[in-house]
Amino acid sequence: MSKPFSQACENNKAPILSRLKPYLLDYDHVLEVGSGTGQHAVYFAQQLSHLIWQTSDRAQNHAGIQKWLDDSQVNNVIAPLPLDLNEGWPIEQVPVIYTANTMHIVSVELVKMFFKGVAKHLAVEGLLCIYGPFNYEGEFTSDSNAHFDAHLKMNDPQSGIRDFEWICSLAQHVGLRLLEDFTMPANNRLLLFKR
Repeated sequence: MSKPFSQACENNKAPILSRLKPYLLDYDHVLEVGSGTGQHAVYFAQQLSHLIWQTSDRAQNHAGIQKWLDDSQVNNVIAPLPLDLNEGWPIEQVPVIYTANTMHIVSVELVKMFFKGVAKHLAVEGLLCIYGPFNYEGEFTSDSNAHFDAHLKMNDPQSGIRDFEWICSLAQHVGLRLLEDFTMPANNRLLLFKR
């Protein structure tokens, strides 16, 4: 099969890494929830050779992720786990959970389920990293995000750009505190929380 490809992943991988790298130096294992194409996993594992990068996604995306892993021959990234937010996570506690461009794709209920999974599986002193677009005080941060939100809802009324304050309240409810809210290219943010 040909490898799946996301131009957005290609565009944002270096800016994300530049922000994440200092925070990941003291950790040895990352669970990526929703690995998508696998591009982030391969790039981050190549650049962060001290840690193990565990991919995960719904089963239908595994073949594409595995193709990226096979072609890269990176030895510190692990084949994808089957992870559906509707179900239990097939993993014990991990020191870091990373997810990119998922909160606006899944439904409100699945965002809540994601944080239930974080509550169960993120270790004490663990780090939660969430990348994507967010609204602030109920307002879009750009016209392009407003158009993107409308496009998302046209395809799936359950999707949509989430409010930063709501994400923070979910995180706080499971014992996390906000460490950083980084402004990223293309009207995205990188949120870092610590348990």
